[in-house]
Parts: sequence; structure tokens; C-alpha cells
Amino acid sequence: MNQSKIDPINQWFAAAEELGEYIGIRFGHIAPGNTEPEWIFLRHTDFDGIGGFAEILRRRGAKLNRLPQIRYPASPSIISLVKMAPKFLQPRRRVKWIELHGNPMPSSDSQPPTAVAWHVFDEAATVRVTHVCRKAGVTVNSFLLKNLTKAIRPFLENQSSMVPWMVPVNLRGKIMRDRDTANYSSYISIKVQSCQTVYDIHHNIYEALERKEHWANWYAYQLGKFTTQGIKKYLITKELAMSQWNLGSFSNLGNWDPEGKISQATCQGKWFFCPPVLRCQVIGAGCVTFQNQLSLTIHAHPELTTESKVCKDWILNWIKEIELDLASGLTNPVSPETETKLKT
Repeated sequence: MNQSKIDPINQWFAAAEELGEYIGIRFGHIAPGNTEPEWIFLRHTDFDGIGGFAEILRRRGAKLNRLPQIRYPASPSIISLVKMAPKFLQPRRRVKWIELHGNPMPSSDSQPPTAVAWHVFDEAATVRVTHVCRKAGVTVNSFLLKNLTKAIRPFLENQSSMVPWMVPVNLRGKIMRDRDTANYSSYISIKVQSCQTVYDIHHNIYEALERKEHWANWYAYQLGKFTTQGIKKYLITKELAMSQWNLGSFSNLGNWDPEGKISQATCQGKWFFCPPVLRCQVIGAGCVTFQNQLSLTIHAHPELTTESKVCKDWILNWIKEIELDLASGLTNPVSPETETKLKT
């Protein structure tokens, strides 16, 4: 296990904040009897998604001991950074949008995104999602990402565009920090083609993990210790701080308290989560399952749109695509490209 407790990630978030970005992780709570979320923001400079959610629940009296640990067995390897270095030099190809509702606004005042939408599935629907994914041999993450991408495509100028997503990876269990709620996240980048099925996406995610891309990106963060904040801000401005430009970030905090042991009144109800948005990642899409209810949340960078109707349309499309897949039972095979990869 790597014993370094120095957090190299918060320096990058601090640099982004100095450039006017709002680096706040969005959490939401609808108490029993209410209909609208109370939004809570925690600085990503201080927490990652899992740590932030744990912090909020603990503040309300919940007893949480060991937070979720990394499941994929790949061990840290700096060789992965060497292999991945050429990706950092590739040109960033932005995906173009159709004209969206709402006037875009410069995000120089460091305020939370105003364009946001959410949805919560009841326990029966949540169980169906888990059951269908398990039966098909894919993860809930792959299932949700596939349907999120389909939901977004009608709003792209070219609906057959390759859509790149940042997918955070929890490194708890492999690295150490001074507290269990700090930043333990790296990421992989997943490019979703229009023809790909959920099986293709599932394969691509695990292929990226097998290549240890999450460790390559983590070591790239570490190199930031040898640069000034000015250099970090320059790299962020030029969109060179990540291995590629991403349409947005998709993050799932997983399944929390399925047995219903958290009984504090201020913890009861529906919970939401959404990762921050940046000029180089204009969509944040987040999921969390709390006491067997899966929630979806989307917000948009103000330079893309300030109108919640846009996010509501995305959420409605996302729900529709999920329901269609639940009805079909995920019977789609892998694409010919992935089938060829699996055979070689």
C-alpha cells in the first residue's frame, strides 16, 4: 500500500477555483413529507464524493465505519503513466451541441450551477435495475452510463459523435490520506460510440482498469507537486490538465445502507449526489442508492446553459432509456468490434 498522505488533487482544484470555477460537490436531501431537495455543497478541494456523503451523514449522527474500498485488484504502477503519456499530448476534440434553452453565462463568480434536475426510483424499480444487470453480467455503472449517453445524444449537433466521459475511480484501500473522507479518487476516460451496447461499455471500463489508467492519472496528479499554481492554472486554461477533453463526469457513489440501519430522523428520506462541472467537463451526472432507492442527478456548467429545463429533458430521456432496457432485459449482444477484441 502506498503510504503517502499528501493529497496532490486538492492543489489542482484550488487552481481551478482561482480561475473562477465552482468546485463544489452537490448533495441533496428530501426529508419525508417534502418534495424539493435541500442542496448541500462541499468543496471537492476537501472531499471526494464518497467522503463528502459520509461526512454529511456522520454530521447527522449516522455511524459509518469503513467506507467503500476499491474493488478492482490492479496494484499501483508508475509504468502505467509512461504508457499513457502520449494521450496527454493528443488534441482535445470537443463535442458540439445544438442550440440549448437558457442563456449561457461566464462562471467567474464561483456560484453553484443553476441548471439542475433529479429523479429517484422507488425500491421496486431499484431492485429491478440491480437484478437485470446481475442477470446480464454487467455492472449498474455500465448500465447507467450507456443510458445516460443515449439520453444526451439528441442534444448533440452530430448524434453519432463519440462521447467521452470521465468516470472517477475510488482508490480507498490502495492509498492513504490523513482522514477517510479526503480525496481518494482518480479516474478513467470512457469513450462511448453510438453503436455500442451496454456490454461494450462494460468491457471498455474493465479494459481501462486492466490497463491501470486510473493509476496513470493518479501518478499524473502526483507530478503536479513539482509545478507552481501558475503552471497548474495555465494547463487547466489550455485544457491540458487531463488526458482528454470530456463531455462530462459520470459518478456513482454506490449502494448505502441497504439494511436500513441508519435510523436518525435527519438522515431519512431521499438523497442525491452530483460531481462538479468545469469548462472542460460541462455536465455532471451523479447517482447514489440510499436504503434501496436509486437517485439520478444532472447539472450543467453555466457556460453551457443556466436553464433547468435542459437538465430535466436529459433526466426524462435517461429514465426512458433505463425503462426500455429494463423491459428488454438487456438482450443486446456486444458489437462486432468488441467481439473481435474478446477473441484476440
